[in-house]
Amino acid sequence: MKNTFDREAFKEKLEAQTSFPSLYMFKFIVPQGKEQEVAKLLPNNKIELKNSSKGTYVSVTIKAMMSSSEAIMEIYDAASKIEGVIAL
Repeated sequence: MKNTFDREAFKEKLEAQTSFPSLYMFKFIVPQGKEQEVAKLLPNNKIELKNSSKGTYVSVTIKAMMSSSEAIMEIYDAASKIEGVIAL
């Protein structure tokens, strides 16, 4: 079963629930060694890393001031190109 993402529905929800500019929290899970690729998406922002119990994956949390729902969507689009990334 393929998991599909409804980009427009997510964007509408962001716009309905958020007034911009706003501090937005991005959370990703990436294979060990890929965390810096995610960090490069939002440079100059505080990044929190937490290794999985087996050390195979890293949870990456980044809080960033975002100007619009489209800016948030651009980060998710860029992150989706990183091999093995899971956006939460």
